[in-house]
Amino acid sequence: MIYSAEVENMCPVAKGAYHGPAPIPQEGKWTQVKQIDDINGLTHGIGWCAPQQGACKLTINVKDGIIEEALIETIGCSGMTHSAAMASEILPGKTILEALNTDLVCDAINVAMREIFLQIVYGRTQTAFSEGGLPVGAALDDLGKGSRSMIATMYGTKAKGARYLELTEGYVTRVGLDEDNCIIGYEFVNLGKMMDAIKKGVDAAEALKGASGTYGRFADAVKYIDPRKE
Repeated sequence: MIYSAEVENMCPVAKGAYHGPAPIPQEGKWTQVKQIDDINGLTHGIGWCAPQQGACKLTINVKDGIIEEALIETIGCSGMTHSAAMASEILPGKTILEALNTDLVCDAINVAMREIFLQIVYGRTQTAFSEGGLPVGAALDDLGKGSRSMIATMYGTKAKGARYLELTEGYVTRVGLDEDNCIIGYEFVNLGKMMDAIKKGVDAAEALKGASGTYGRFADAVKYIDPRKE
């Protein structure tokens, strides 16, 4: 260690009581975090790229400082999807400090890692007050049946109004309108459910029918439109 002449010439003054870092809530305990391996928890972070063309939702489950599982969800940019594929291989097995200082290929994923790092080291995790935290695999549970991200894709213009394209229920095939041309419901296909059926050998047409449903007052509509064509 190199000290300046000014510091070298100072007389020593004893340090007062050492209280350590303030404890943070982690998996049902209050923990004084002093080392990376003191970190535990599952939480989420949102990131965006410089031109804000796309965004990433990152979920990580950390045990003893190590990322045991990572869920990377992106939207808005085709290249970002390939970056997410690489990040899914890069993140597990790293400490959160390593992950923070690793190029995760896409700006949005890097920013999400920064945001999630801040949450987890300050004790702002989803599992802060859950005794024992959540098991590895909990991040995957966020996707639900069919293992598909929750996506909303909507489009609207002043001239022609709104078009529902995809919601959490699934891919919208038809939108129902009332006598005033107001949306009162929609028909959808749960793509995850449909693909699961097809993989089990169900005929595609039958799988499509079984995975279809409606929401709202769809049956009462006086007009139905294909939101992608009409």
